[in-house]
Amino acid sequence: MLLPRMTKLLLAVVGAFCLYVLLPDVEPALGQEKTKAKEKKKKAAAPELPFPPTLPDGKTVLTVTSDEFLKGPGTLDKDVLIAKSIPTVDFLFYPGQIYKASIWSNWGDGLAINGKYYSSIGDHNAPKGNAYVYEYDPAKKAMRVLTDLASVIGGMFRYLPGKIHGRIDMGKDGWLYYSTHRGAVNATSDANEYKGDWIIKCDPKTGKSEVVAYAPVAKHCIPNSVLDPERMIFYGGTAPGSSKDDINGVQFFAYDIAAKKVVYSGPDGPPRYMIFAKSNGRVYYVPGSDGSVGTMMRYDPAKPSDAPIKIGASLGLRAATQETADGMVYTVSKGGKGNPAMMYSFNTKTEEAKEIGPVAVGGRDYITSLDVDPTGRYVYYIPGAHGGSQDDGSPIVQFNVKTKTRKVIAFLHPYFKDKIGATHVGTFSSAVDPAGDKIYVTWNVSRGSRAWDCCALTVVHVPEAERK
Repeated sequence: MLLPRMTKLLLAVVGAFCLYVLLPDVEPALGQEKTKAKEKKKKAAAPELPFPPTLPDGKTVLTVTSDEFLKGPGTLDKDVLIAKSIPTVDFLFYPGQIYKASIWSNWGDGLAINGKYYSSIGDHNAPKGNAYVYEYDPAKKAMRVLTDLASVIGGMFRYLPGKIHGRIDMGKDGWLYYSTHRGAVNATSDANEYKGDWIIKCDPKTGKSEVVAYAPVAKHCIPNSVLDPERMIFYGGTAPGSSKDDINGVQFFAYDIAAKKVVYSGPDGPPRYMIFAKSNGRVYYVPGSDGSVGTMMRYDPAKPSDAPIKIGASLGLRAATQETADGMVYTVSKGGKGNPAMMYSFNTKTEEAKEIGPVAVGGRDYITSLDVDPTGRYVYYIPGAHGGSQDDGSPIVQFNVKTKTRKVIAFLHPYFKDKIGATHVGTFSSAVDPAGDKIYVTWNVSRGSRAWDCCALTVVHVPEAERK
């Protein structure tokens, strides 16, 4: 009896061995089938979205006045006010989004000037990416593409950035100035012949564009910028193209447009935002910080070759307003990790910084664009910049710097989701019209995708009763 049992056991072992030897790819094949099944299921769940995105009935602009804009979600803090006057909102998709991109997205802050709003979006692709600059005319409710990166630098370089991450500013010559940024970290490589990024200018009258400077800081992108429009100095905060280029970290540089040269470049620069004091031309920033509270640095254009120096003030600087008539600038910290985002004031005359108060109106507090109105009393912003703004109703917030109160002018979610399937998930660009009556917001929008898939503009008309 023992021999047959041993024989059976031996045959079983031999059989298993044969399966192992002769069919070594069975387990990987099963794993691949599971992966394919998951991908198929995921693809089935994700909607096939049309490009370009369009509004119903062939409309280019949707103008709405609805009391739904004043109905907030349950996430609001109890001391947050809601406007009593119903606003009117214009909604339109950005033209040019004619193909599916990595993610159509907005990353750079816009500008409202001379009765127009200037902004940018990009496809986030790399190394063959593209980004576009637009002009919106609120009187005509019309938007036009001024230029795109591929038409300016395409054909000359293997690497093409898919983002404009810094500000759009206008110089005294009437041209728009901005910088470029990578679409992905792995795109800024020697294999893609990456040398650095660009400073570009564009004539808003004709759309004519020219390269101002190529690679002002070698092997570095330029995600942070601001222009001194009178002295025509372009300031940048960089990001190393890759880890091997990260010898000196983030750089701060000053580029003299008239002289066509970098007049200063040094380490410990600002990765995300800077304060520009129009009254004296000085630039302030927190070195190495993406918005956390830190000691401020000052660069003085009167001494262009001198390194920035520390001043006694400290604040959080993820975004900043322009300087008011009485020399005030308002900033916001990044927040996170148990530290709520806070608003600060900075006096450009005395160089004194003060904490004003929290900015969140609900569960989201990441803010990347701040705008002060002509009176200097109201600061506008939208929490949830990188996504999740809809959790708090995609609110347009008005912060009264005198009373330190937060008031929501309009909740854009869920109205537009319910009406046209567009969810406003966050923004990196907003601007207040010089008249103080309109707020322009460039949104990253989801039409059913997990994150976002296109960009749209809203113009929120602030009722006069809400800004007295």
